[in-house]
Amino acid sequence: MPSPSKPQQPLWAGIVTMVPGLRGGRPVIRGMRITVGDVLGWLASGMSVAEILEDFPELTEADIRAALAFAAERERTTTVAAE
Repeated sequence: MPSPSKPQQPLWAGIVTMVPGLRGGRPVIRGMRITVGDVLGWLASGMSVAEILEDFPELTEADIRAALAFAAERERTTTVAAE
C-alpha cells in the first residue's frame, strides 16, 4: 500500500517571507529589503530577468520565480466582488 504523501510546499516557501517591521510587513525576498512588489514592478516595466540579476546581484533566478509564484498564488486566492 502506498504511503500517504506530504503536502507539497509552494515554490516560494522559504524564499518569500514576511518580517514584521521590514518594509511594512510586505512580502520580501529572503528577509532582504527587496519586496515581491519590487520584483513584479521591475518585470512589468520591461526589465529582463538578466537585467534584474545584473542590477541586484543578491537576487537569484529562483528568487524571481518565487516572487512570481507567490503573486500567482495570491491572485488565485483573492476574493472577488460579487456583481
